[in-house]
Amino acid sequence: MTLRPLLALFLLASPVLAQQAPLTPEQAALKAHVQFLASDALRGREAGTRDFDVAAEYVAARMLAMGLKPGANGGWFQQVKLVTYRPAEKAAWTLMRGGKSVALAFGKDFVNEPVASRPDFRAEGEVVFAGYGIVYPDGQRDDYKGLDVRGKIVAILAGAPKGLPSDVTAHFGDDGQKARLAAARGAKAVLVIETMARRREMTVEGFAPYFAYPRTGWAGPDGVANDVSPDAPMVGQVSQAGAAKLFEGARIRWADVLAAETRGRRIPTGPLVGTLGVATKTRLSTRESRNVVGMIEGSDPALKSQAVVLSAHLDHVGVGEPVKGDTIYNGAMDNAIGVSMLLEIAKAIEQGKRPRRTLLFVALTAEEKGLIGSDYFAHFPTVPKGTIVADVNFDMPILTYPLVDLVVLGGERSSIGTVVTAAARAEGLGVVPDPAPEEMFFVRSDHYSFVQAGIPSVSIDTGPGGTGAAVARKFLDENYHKPSDQIDLPFDWNSAVKYKHVGLATVQALANGDAQPSWNKGDFFGILFSGTGAR
Repeated sequence: MTLRPLLALFLLASPVLAQQAPLTPEQAALKAHVQFLASDALRGREAGTRDFDVAAEYVAARMLAMGLKPGANGGWFQQVKLVTYRPAEKAAWTLMRGGKSVALAFGKDFVNEPVASRPDFRAEGEVVFAGYGIVYPDGQRDDYKGLDVRGKIVAILAGAPKGLPSDVTAHFGDDGQKARLAAARGAKAVLVIETMARRREMTVEGFAPYFAYPRTGWAGPDGVANDVSPDAPMVGQVSQAGAAKLFEGARIRWADVLAAETRGRRIPTGPLVGTLGVATKTRLSTRESRNVVGMIEGSDPALKSQAVVLSAHLDHVGVGEPVKGDTIYNGAMDNAIGVSMLLEIAKAIEQGKRPRRTLLFVALTAEEKGLIGSDYFAHFPTVPKGTIVADVNFDMPILTYPLVDLVVLGGERSSIGTVVTAAARAEGLGVVPDPAPEEMFFVRSDHYSFVQAGIPSVSIDTGPGGTGAAVARKFLDENYHKPSDQIDLPFDWNSAVKYKHVGLATVQALANGDAQPSWNKGDFFGILFSGTGAR
């Protein structure tokens, strides 16, 4: 055997040397965006900073060069006013029962929460206990059944009971979503009571020293800060000691509630005794950021008024605590690679036949601060409300290994799922269920903002097949939200191209199909948010 075949065999067997092979033009184009967006020069692209603005200008310039049209009312940027808010002081609450005042101590019995939309919030009324405060028809559960909460303060347990689907648990794990249910039934304020499960995570007493930590939201064009439930905001957390005081003298005993929670039994509900006065003052500050929006206008006279959104968040977490001397949290995988996909899919479509439906390519701000940019866009889209028919999101695909399969978050809930599956199959990839539903990724990425606007939406993630599970675990443990999430990670650019092709084929199918994307009939989220096809 001669030297030349031996050398060829060695090169084929060596992933290190194989990775050093010249990139194809398609691979190089993907890498180029990541290399710039995740460079130290952009200092981690934190929303509301000049570093993020530089990244936004880059994305807009690339969209212009590719031939896209500005998609934000004649410009490239949709301005987003970020609101930072926190409690301004420790509140004083009063509980009156039988003509006597029952002492409630801050930090021991309760901790007040800020209300961004009403900086000087006060409410007084009777208290009704509504269990977990959940209404889930598919599970034949209505914690408000038989309760009258109109004009009253509702107390609910933190978290969600066992046995619900993971996506539903994740949705109801958000206190604001449960407060929205209380508001729909006429409540004026909501308290969240510490359960045994919540106490194991963080006690109210333990949280008290940090109660004034900053939260982030957005303000609308009218300057008012957004609130998930402005008519019945969540105003505070109540400890088990505080709950015992609230339940004193009531038909329902607090000890019975704890016992039912521990054993997974039905939680008793009903009115409590006395009148509670709650208050919380909120301090706010604002700063400007922006979403970047490019557009390819549809060609079909009957369909071009419908828009398909492609989204990816542009921000990361900025500059932070040093790790091995590095303070810049570059965010290459999270989510420069997602923005790269957005741009390269846009370029591929712009160079081909115009789609029938209009496409919006949206690089979002402030995902890392709580899906802020996407929530703002969903509330104030740059096209007429009701015309967005789908969202396909790209967020942190882990691309350091040979792809075998994909996970499509939300894919089982709408017609988009079958479209992605077909696109994946064409690339030799499977589609598998979320291998880690306990991580609640469904509600942690920007597609969820569109879900809450009633729009069928998915986020395409890389899957666990092959070495995927081990690689994902390694990334989450060693690189996620750390300075080491940078361009020198061992990207598999061949896998990146496959992932791009799946996204491209998915979007083309959605943009050109005769049928409008729709929710699957009876889907919980589709019905909850009045989405097309759900009923």
